[in-house]
Amino acid sequence: MYRKDLPYWLRNISSVLIAVLSIKIAGYFAIVEDPTTNQIFKLICRTSMTFLVLLLYLKTLKLGCLDTIKHQNLSGLALYLLYLLIGLASFGWSTNVNYSILQWLMTIESLVFVFFFLRVITLINYYFPVKKLDISKLFTVAIFPIMLIFVVGSILSPGLFFRVMRGGDEIRLGGYYMNSNELGMLASIGVAMSFLYYQNVIKKTGPLVMLIAALIVLILTTSRSSFIGLLLIIGFLTYISKNQKIKIFMYVTGLLSIPLILNFVIFKAEGGIGEVLSMTGRIPFWTALLSEGIIREPYLGFGFMRIDYTEYFQSTNTYSGSMAHNTFLQVLLNLGFVGLFVVFWQLIFTVTIFLKERKNSVYRVFFIALFIPIFINSITEFGIFGLNNFGILFYQFLILLFVFKVRKNLSKNENYKLQLFQKQWNTDIRQQ
Repeated sequence: MYRKDLPYWLRNISSVLIAVLSIKIAGYFAIVEDPTTNQIFKLICRTSMTFLVLLLYLKTLKLGCLDTIKHQNLSGLALYLLYLLIGLASFGWSTNVNYSILQWLMTIESLVFVFFFLRVITLINYYFPVKKLDISKLFTVAIFPIMLIFVVGSILSPGLFFRVMRGGDEIRLGGYYMNSNELGMLASIGVAMSFLYYQNVIKKTGPLVMLIAALIVLILTTSRSSFIGLLLIIGFLTYISKNQKIKIFMYVTGLLSIPLILNFVIFKAEGGIGEVLSMTGRIPFWTALLSEGIIREPYLGFGFMRIDYTEYFQSTNTYSGSMAHNTFLQVLLNLGFVGLFVVFWQLIFTVTIFLKERKNSVYRVFFIALFIPIFINSITEFGIFGLNNFGILFYQFLILLFVFKVRKNLSKNENYKLQLFQKQWNTDIRQQ
Protein backbone atom coordinates (compact mmCIF):
# COMPACT_ATOMS: atom_id res chain seq x y z
CA MET A 1 0.00 0.00 0.00
CA TYR A 2 1.52 3.33 -1.06
CA ARG A 3 1.72 6.34 1.17
CA LYS A 4 -1.16 8.69 0.58
CA ASP A 5 1.04 11.80 0.31
CA LEU A 6 2.31 11.16 -3.18
CA PRO A 7 3.29 14.42 -4.92
CA TYR A 8 0.45 16.12 -6.75
CA TRP A 9 2.09 15.72 -10.17
CA LEU A 10 2.58 11.99 -9.55
CA ARG A 11 -1.02 11.49 -8.40
CA ASN A 12 -2.06 13.07 -11.69
CA ILE A 13 0.78 11.77 -13.87
CA SER A 14 -1.59 10.44 -16.55
CA SER A 15 -3.24 13.86 -16.97
CA VAL A 16 0.14 15.59 -16.95
CA LEU A 17 1.55 13.39 -19.72
CA ILE A 18 -1.67 13.73 -21.74
CA ALA A 19 -1.39 17.53 -21.56
CA VAL A 20 2.30 17.40 -22.49
CA LEU A 21 1.68 15.13 -25.49
CA SER A 22 -1.35 17.15 -26.64
CA ILE A 23 0.55 20.45 -26.58
CA LYS A 24 3.49 18.78 -28.30
CA ILE A 25 1.24 17.63 -31.17
CA ALA A 26 -0.46 21.04 -31.30
CA GLY A 27 2.99 22.53 -31.82
CA TYR A 28 2.96 21.18 -35.38
CA PHE A 29 -0.11 23.22 -36.32
CA ALA A 30 -0.30 26.79 -37.59
CA ILE A 31 -2.42 29.19 -35.55
CA VAL A 32 -2.41 32.25 -37.83
CA GLU A 33 -1.50 32.98 -41.43
CA ASP A 34 1.66 34.89 -40.47
CA PRO A 35 4.67 32.51 -40.82
CA THR A 36 6.79 34.29 -38.20
CA THR A 37 4.10 34.04 -35.53
CA ASN A 38 3.61 30.38 -36.35
CA GLN A 39 7.31 29.67 -36.04
CA ILE A 40 7.41 31.30 -32.61
CA PHE A 41 4.31 29.36 -31.51
CA LYS A 42 5.77 26.05 -32.73
CA LEU A 43 9.14 26.72 -31.13
CA ILE A 44 7.60 27.51 -27.74
CA CYS A 45 5.16 24.56 -27.77
CA ARG A 46 7.66 21.93 -28.86
CA THR A 47 10.74 22.94 -26.89
CA SER A 48 8.83 23.74 -23.69
CA MET A 49 7.23 20.29 -23.70
CA THR A 50 10.63 18.66 -24.22
CA PHE A 51 12.03 20.55 -21.24
CA LEU A 52 8.94 19.68 -19.21
CA VAL A 53 9.19 15.94 -19.91
CA LEU A 54 12.90 16.09 -19.01
CA LEU A 55 11.90 17.79 -15.73
CA LEU A 56 9.35 15.02 -15.07
CA TYR A 57 12.05 12.43 -15.61
CA LEU A 58 14.38 14.16 -13.14
CA LYS A 59 11.57 14.54 -10.60
CA THR A 60 10.82 10.82 -10.95
CA LEU A 61 14.45 10.02 -10.11
CA LYS A 62 14.29 12.46 -7.18
CA LEU A 63 11.48 10.37 -5.68
CA GLY A 64 14.02 7.60 -5.23
CA CYS A 65 13.34 5.61 -8.41
CA LEU A 66 16.54 3.98 -9.60
CA ASP A 67 17.70 4.77 -13.11
CA THR A 68 18.29 1.08 -13.80
CA ILE A 69 16.83 1.14 -17.29
CA LYS A 70 18.76 -1.04 -19.69
CA HIS A 71 18.77 -0.49 -23.42
CA GLN A 72 17.97 -3.29 -25.82
CA ASN A 73 16.97 -3.70 -29.49
CA LEU A 74 19.29 -0.88 -30.49
CA SER A 75 19.75 -1.66 -34.19
CA GLY A 76 16.80 0.48 -35.32
CA LEU A 77 17.88 3.41 -33.13
CA ALA A 78 21.51 3.08 -34.27
CA LEU A 79 20.53 3.30 -37.95
CA TYR A 80 18.23 6.23 -37.23
CA LEU A 81 21.12 8.05 -35.56
CA LEU A 82 23.29 7.20 -38.59
CA TYR A 83 20.62 8.74 -40.81
CA LEU A 84 20.72 11.90 -38.69
CA LEU A 85 24.53 11.87 -38.77
CA ILE A 86 24.47 11.81 -42.58
CA GLY A 87 21.97 14.66 -42.41
CA LEU A 88 24.39 16.58 -40.19
CA ALA A 89 27.22 15.98 -42.66
CA SER A 90 24.99 17.20 -45.51
CA PHE A 91 25.16 20.74 -44.10
CA GLY A 92 28.47 20.86 -45.97
CA TRP A 93 26.78 20.51 -49.37
CA SER A 94 23.16 21.55 -48.72
CA THR A 95 21.64 23.91 -51.27
CA ASN A 96 20.06 25.84 -48.36
CA VAL A 97 22.09 25.13 -45.24
CA ASN A 98 19.92 27.24 -42.89
CA TYR A 99 16.81 25.31 -43.87
CA SER A 100 18.60 21.97 -43.50
CA ILE A 101 19.87 22.93 -40.04
CA LEU A 102 16.38 23.99 -38.91
CA GLN A 103 14.78 20.74 -40.09
CA TRP A 104 17.56 18.65 -38.55
CA LEU A 105 17.36 20.39 -35.16
CA MET A 106 13.57 19.93 -35.03
CA THR A 107 13.99 16.20 -35.72
CA ILE A 108 16.62 15.91 -32.98
CA GLU A 109 14.42 17.84 -30.56
CA SER A 110 11.44 15.53 -31.08
CA LEU A 111 13.70 12.47 -30.63
CA VAL A 112 14.86 13.84 -27.27
CA PHE A 113 11.24 14.41 -26.28
CA VAL A 114 10.24 10.82 -27.08
CA PHE A 115 13.37 9.46 -25.37
CA PHE A 116 12.48 11.00 -22.00
CA PHE A 117 8.71 10.58 -22.41
CA LEU A 118 9.10 6.80 -22.72
CA ARG A 119 11.65 6.68 -19.90
CA VAL A 120 9.15 8.40 -17.60
CA ILE A 121 6.47 5.85 -18.57
CA THR A 122 8.92 2.97 -17.99
CA LEU A 123 9.90 4.17 -14.50
CA ILE A 124 6.37 5.06 -13.38
CA ASN A 125 4.94 1.72 -14.54
CA TYR A 126 7.66 -0.18 -12.70
CA TYR A 127 8.02 1.75 -9.44
CA PHE A 128 4.44 3.01 -9.11
CA PRO A 129 2.28 0.30 -10.74
CA VAL A 130 -0.76 1.73 -8.96
CA LYS A 131 -0.38 4.69 -11.36
CA LYS A 132 0.25 2.43 -14.36
CA LEU A 133 0.12 4.33 -17.62
CA ASP A 134 -1.71 3.06 -20.72
CA ILE A 135 -0.01 4.58 -23.77
CA SER A 136 -3.06 4.10 -26.00
CA LYS A 137 -5.11 6.10 -23.49
CA LEU A 138 -2.46 8.84 -23.44
CA PHE A 139 -2.62 9.14 -27.24
CA THR A 140 -6.43 8.95 -27.36
CA VAL A 141 -7.05 11.72 -24.86
CA ALA A 142 -4.14 13.85 -26.12
CA ILE A 143 -5.48 13.86 -29.69
CA PHE A 144 -9.11 14.47 -28.65
CA PRO A 145 -8.87 18.24 -27.88
CA ILE A 146 -7.41 18.84 -31.34
CA MET A 147 -10.20 16.82 -32.95
CA LEU A 148 -12.80 18.69 -30.89
CA ILE A 149 -11.41 22.07 -31.98
CA PHE A 150 -11.72 21.11 -35.64
CA VAL A 151 -15.22 19.67 -35.22
CA VAL A 152 -16.44 22.84 -33.49
CA GLY A 153 -14.48 25.05 -35.87
CA SER A 154 -16.00 23.35 -38.91
CA ILE A 155 -19.45 24.37 -37.61
CA LEU A 156 -18.78 27.83 -36.18
CA SER A 157 -16.14 29.10 -38.61
CA PRO A 158 -16.08 27.06 -41.83
CA GLY A 159 -14.30 29.88 -43.68
CA LEU A 160 -11.23 29.41 -41.48
CA PHE A 161 -11.30 25.66 -40.94
CA PHE A 162 -11.94 24.53 -44.52
CA ARG A 163 -9.71 24.96 -47.54
CA VAL A 164 -11.18 25.33 -51.02
CA MET A 165 -9.47 23.29 -53.72
CA ARG A 166 -9.85 22.58 -57.47
CA GLY A 167 -11.47 25.92 -58.08
CA GLY A 168 -14.20 25.29 -55.53
CA ASP A 169 -15.03 21.72 -56.59
CA GLU A 170 -13.58 20.31 -53.39
CA ILE A 171 -13.69 21.61 -49.81
CA ARG A 172 -11.50 19.92 -47.20
CA LEU A 173 -11.13 20.41 -43.45
CA GLY A 174 -7.77 21.85 -42.44
CA GLY A 175 -7.73 25.47 -43.53
CA TYR A 176 -4.32 27.09 -43.11
CA TYR A 177 -4.03 25.34 -39.74
CA MET A 178 -2.91 21.98 -41.15
CA ASN A 179 -2.51 20.11 -44.44
CA SER A 180 -5.72 18.09 -44.89
CA ASN A 181 -3.91 14.79 -45.44
CA GLU A 182 -1.78 15.29 -42.33
CA LEU A 183 -4.88 16.15 -40.30
CA GLY A 184 -6.58 13.07 -41.74
CA MET A 185 -3.65 10.92 -40.63
CA LEU A 186 -3.90 12.29 -37.08
CA ALA A 187 -7.66 11.66 -37.12
CA SER A 188 -7.20 8.05 -38.26
CA ILE A 189 -4.72 7.53 -35.42
CA GLY A 190 -7.27 9.09 -33.06
CA VAL A 191 -9.95 6.64 -34.22
CA ALA A 192 -7.60 3.65 -33.86
CA MET A 193 -6.39 4.66 -30.38
CA SER A 194 -9.96 5.37 -29.25
CA PHE A 195 -10.96 1.90 -30.46
CA LEU A 196 -8.15 0.36 -28.37
CA TYR A 197 -9.05 2.50 -25.35
CA TYR A 198 -12.75 1.62 -25.77
CA GLN A 199 -12.00 -2.09 -25.46
CA ASN A 200 -9.85 -1.64 -22.33
CA VAL A 201 -12.21 0.35 -20.10
CA ILE A 202 -15.49 -0.34 -18.37
CA LYS A 203 -17.02 3.09 -18.98
CA LYS A 204 -17.40 3.29 -22.76
CA THR A 205 -18.94 6.75 -23.22
CA GLY A 206 -15.72 8.78 -23.13
CA PRO A 207 -13.75 6.67 -25.66
CA LEU A 208 -16.83 6.49 -27.90
CA VAL A 209 -17.18 10.30 -28.00
CA MET A 210 -13.46 10.62 -28.78
CA LEU A 211 -13.75 8.03 -31.54
CA ILE A 212 -16.74 9.80 -33.13
CA ALA A 213 -14.98 13.19 -33.03
CA ALA A 214 -11.89 11.77 -34.74
CA LEU A 215 -14.03 9.99 -37.32
CA ILE A 216 -15.90 13.21 -38.17
CA VAL A 217 -12.60 15.03 -38.69
CA LEU A 218 -11.32 12.21 -40.91
CA ILE A 219 -14.45 12.31 -43.08
CA LEU A 220 -14.31 16.09 -43.42
CA THR A 221 -10.65 16.01 -44.54
CA THR A 222 -11.65 13.60 -47.35
CA SER A 223 -8.14 12.16 -47.15
CA ARG A 224 -8.03 8.97 -49.24
CA SER A 225 -4.74 7.71 -47.81
CA SER A 226 -5.83 8.26 -44.20
CA PHE A 227 -9.16 6.57 -44.84
CA ILE A 228 -7.44 3.54 -46.38
CA GLY A 229 -5.10 3.43 -43.39
CA LEU A 230 -8.05 3.50 -41.01
CA LEU A 231 -9.76 0.64 -42.84
CA LEU A 232 -6.60 -1.47 -42.54
CA ILE A 233 -6.21 -0.69 -38.84
CA ILE A 234 -9.84 -1.38 -37.94
CA GLY A 235 -9.82 -4.55 -40.04
CA PHE A 236 -6.77 -5.83 -38.18
CA LEU A 237 -8.04 -4.82 -34.73
CA THR A 238 -11.37 -6.48 -35.49
CA TYR A 239 -9.60 -9.65 -36.62
CA ILE A 240 -7.58 -9.98 -33.39
CA SER A 241 -10.46 -8.95 -31.11
CA LYS A 242 -11.77 -11.64 -28.76
CA ASN A 243 -15.17 -9.95 -28.53
CA GLN A 244 -17.40 -11.81 -31.00
CA LYS A 245 -20.12 -9.14 -30.87
CA ILE A 246 -17.61 -6.48 -31.94
CA LYS A 247 -16.34 -8.75 -34.72
CA ILE A 248 -19.80 -9.41 -36.14
CA PHE A 249 -20.80 -5.75 -35.88
CA MET A 250 -17.62 -4.53 -37.60
CA TYR A 251 -17.77 -7.12 -40.40
CA VAL A 252 -21.45 -6.37 -41.16
CA THR A 253 -20.78 -2.62 -41.03
CA GLY A 254 -17.82 -3.08 -43.36
CA LEU A 255 -19.85 -4.97 -45.95
CA LEU A 256 -22.68 -2.42 -45.88
CA SER A 257 -20.15 0.41 -46.24
CA ILE A 258 -18.50 -0.87 -49.41
CA PRO A 259 -20.50 1.42 -51.78
CA LEU A 260 -19.72 4.45 -49.61
CA ILE A 261 -16.05 3.46 -49.38
CA LEU A 262 -15.73 3.12 -53.14
CA ASN A 263 -17.35 6.50 -53.62
CA PHE A 264 -15.16 8.12 -50.97
CA VAL A 265 -11.87 6.60 -52.10
CA ILE A 266 -12.26 6.48 -55.91
CA PHE A 267 -15.08 8.73 -57.08
CA LYS A 268 -14.93 11.56 -54.54
CA ALA A 269 -13.91 14.20 -57.09
CA GLU A 270 -13.57 14.82 -60.79
CA GLY A 271 -11.16 12.44 -62.44
CA GLY A 272 -12.46 9.28 -60.77
CA ILE A 273 -10.34 6.19 -61.38
CA GLY A 274 -7.90 8.07 -63.61
CA GLU A 275 -7.15 10.50 -60.80
CA VAL A 276 -6.64 7.64 -58.34
CA LEU A 277 -4.33 5.75 -60.71
CA SER A 278 -2.16 8.86 -61.10
CA MET A 279 -2.16 9.32 -57.30
CA THR A 280 -3.83 12.74 -57.87
CA GLY A 281 -1.00 13.79 -60.16
CA ARG A 282 1.84 12.56 -57.97
CA ILE A 283 3.09 9.83 -60.33
CA PRO A 284 4.08 12.31 -63.09
CA PHE A 285 5.76 14.43 -60.38
CA TRP A 286 7.66 11.41 -59.01
CA THR A 287 8.67 10.43 -62.54
CA ALA A 288 10.11 13.89 -63.08
CA LEU A 289 11.97 13.76 -59.76
CA LEU A 290 13.57 10.45 -60.72
CA SER A 291 14.32 11.30 -64.34
CA GLU A 292 15.38 14.93 -63.91
CA GLY A 293 16.16 15.47 -60.22
CA ILE A 294 18.14 12.68 -58.66
CA ILE A 295 20.49 12.27 -61.64
CA ARG A 296 22.03 15.64 -60.71
CA GLU A 297 23.06 14.57 -57.18
CA PRO A 298 22.66 10.76 -57.08
CA TYR A 299 24.93 9.73 -54.21
CA LEU A 300 24.59 12.33 -51.45
CA GLY A 301 21.61 14.41 -52.60
CA PHE A 302 20.92 18.12 -52.32
CA GLY A 303 21.23 18.32 -48.52
CA PHE A 304 18.96 17.47 -45.60
CA MET A 305 15.30 18.03 -46.65
CA ARG A 306 16.28 19.64 -49.97
CA ILE A 307 15.00 18.26 -53.28
CA ASP A 308 16.68 20.64 -55.72
CA TYR A 309 19.20 23.48 -55.98
CA THR A 310 16.34 25.97 -55.72
CA GLU A 311 13.42 26.16 -53.29
CA TYR A 312 11.08 24.36 -55.72
CA PHE A 313 11.69 21.49 -58.07
CA GLN A 314 10.32 22.49 -61.44
CA SER A 315 9.67 20.44 -64.55
CA THR A 316 7.95 21.15 -67.85
CA ASN A 317 5.93 17.92 -67.51
CA THR A 318 4.41 18.36 -64.05
CA TYR A 319 3.68 20.81 -61.24
CA SER A 320 6.45 22.35 -59.13
CA GLY A 321 6.95 21.32 -55.50
CA SER A 322 9.15 21.91 -52.47
CA MET A 323 8.78 18.36 -51.19
CA ALA A 324 8.63 14.97 -52.86
CA HIS A 325 5.19 13.85 -51.56
CA ASN A 326 6.83 10.51 -50.73
CA THR A 327 9.10 10.13 -47.74
CA PHE A 328 11.47 7.67 -49.43
CA LEU A 329 11.85 9.83 -52.54
CA GLN A 330 12.44 12.75 -50.16
CA VAL A 331 15.37 10.91 -48.60
CA LEU A 332 16.68 9.85 -52.02
CA LEU A 333 16.75 13.47 -53.17
CA ASN A 334 18.10 15.06 -49.99
CA LEU A 335 20.66 12.38 -48.98
CA GLY A 336 21.02 10.40 -52.19
CA PHE A 337 21.29 6.64 -52.54
CA VAL A 338 23.49 6.54 -49.43
CA GLY A 339 20.70 8.00 -47.28
CA LEU A 340 18.03 5.84 -48.90
CA PHE A 341 20.05 2.69 -48.18
CA VAL A 342 20.29 3.64 -44.49
CA VAL A 343 16.59 4.51 -44.00
CA PHE A 344 15.48 1.38 -45.87
CA TRP A 345 17.36 -0.85 -43.44
CA GLN A 346 16.34 1.34 -40.52
CA LEU A 347 12.68 0.67 -41.34
CA ILE A 348 13.36 -3.05 -41.81
CA PHE A 349 15.07 -3.31 -38.42
CA THR A 350 12.29 -1.34 -36.68
CA VAL A 351 9.68 -3.78 -38.02
CA THR A 352 11.93 -6.77 -37.26
CA ILE A 353 12.30 -5.68 -33.63
CA PHE A 354 8.52 -5.40 -33.36
CA LEU A 355 8.07 -8.90 -34.79
CA LYS A 356 10.56 -10.23 -32.25
CA GLU A 357 8.95 -8.50 -29.27
CA ARG A 358 5.27 -8.59 -30.23
CA LYS A 359 4.28 -11.75 -28.31
CA ASN A 360 5.60 -10.55 -24.95
CA SER A 361 4.91 -6.82 -25.19
CA VAL A 362 1.93 -4.77 -24.08
CA TYR A 363 2.74 -2.43 -26.95
CA ARG A 364 1.98 -4.96 -29.70
CA VAL A 365 -1.38 -3.59 -30.85
CA PHE A 366 -0.34 0.00 -30.17
CA PHE A 367 2.61 -0.39 -32.56
CA ILE A 368 0.38 -1.64 -35.38
CA ALA A 369 -2.30 1.02 -34.79
CA LEU A 370 0.35 3.76 -35.03
CA PHE A 371 2.57 2.25 -37.73
CA ILE A 372 -0.09 1.66 -40.43
CA PRO A 373 -1.36 5.27 -40.78
CA ILE A 374 2.07 6.91 -40.63
CA PHE A 375 3.50 4.44 -43.15
CA ILE A 376 0.63 4.98 -45.60
CA ASN A 377 0.99 8.74 -45.12
CA SER A 378 4.68 8.32 -45.98
CA ILE A 379 3.77 7.08 -49.45
CA THR A 380 1.98 10.28 -50.50
CA GLU A 381 2.93 13.04 -48.02
CA PHE A 382 5.67 14.19 -45.60
CA GLY A 383 5.96 10.85 -43.88
CA ILE A 384 8.38 9.43 -41.36
CA PHE A 385 11.56 10.75 -43.03
CA GLY A 386 10.17 13.91 -44.60
CA LEU A 387 9.81 17.55 -43.58
CA ASN A 388 9.33 17.83 -39.84
CA ASN A 389 5.81 16.78 -38.85
CA PHE A 390 4.07 14.78 -36.14
CA GLY A 391 4.42 11.67 -38.30
CA ILE A 392 8.15 11.80 -37.50
CA LEU A 393 7.34 12.24 -33.81
CA PHE A 394 5.09 9.16 -33.87
CA TYR A 395 7.66 7.09 -35.75
CA GLN A 396 10.27 7.98 -33.14
CA PHE A 397 7.90 6.52 -30.55
CA LEU A 398 7.94 3.25 -32.50
CA ILE A 399 11.74 3.27 -32.82
CA LEU A 400 12.16 3.64 -29.04
CA LEU A 401 9.13 1.63 -27.96
CA PHE A 402 11.03 -1.61 -27.32
CA VAL A 403 14.35 -0.06 -26.28
CA PHE A 404 13.79 0.59 -22.55
CA LYS A 405 13.49 -2.09 -19.89
CA VAL A 406 14.17 -2.02 -16.16
CA ARG A 407 17.13 -4.20 -15.20
CA LYS A 408 16.45 -7.17 -12.92
CA ASN A 409 20.02 -7.70 -11.80
CA LEU A 410 20.96 -4.97 -9.35
CA SER A 411 24.25 -4.26 -7.65
CA LYS A 412 24.55 -4.32 -3.86
CA ASN A 413 24.36 -0.53 -3.75
CA GLU A 414 21.32 -0.48 -6.03
CA ASN A 415 19.56 -3.10 -3.89
CA TYR A 416 20.18 -0.93 -0.84
CA LYS A 417 18.68 2.11 -2.59
CA LEU A 418 15.71 0.02 -3.69
CA GLN A 419 15.06 -1.00 -0.07
CA LEU A 420 15.17 2.66 0.96
CA PHE A 421 12.69 3.49 -1.80
CA GLN A 422 10.30 0.74 -0.69
CA LYS A 423 10.54 1.88 2.91
CA GLN A 424 10.05 5.53 2.00
CA TRP A 425 6.93 4.90 -0.08
CA ASN A 426 5.60 1.94 1.92
CA THR A 427 5.56 -0.43 -1.04
CA ASP A 428 7.09 -3.68 -2.22
CA ILE A 429 8.71 -3.61 -5.65
CA ARG A 430 8.95 -7.13 -6.96
CA GLN A 431 11.32 -7.89 -9.79
CA GLN A 432 9.36 -8.33 -13.01
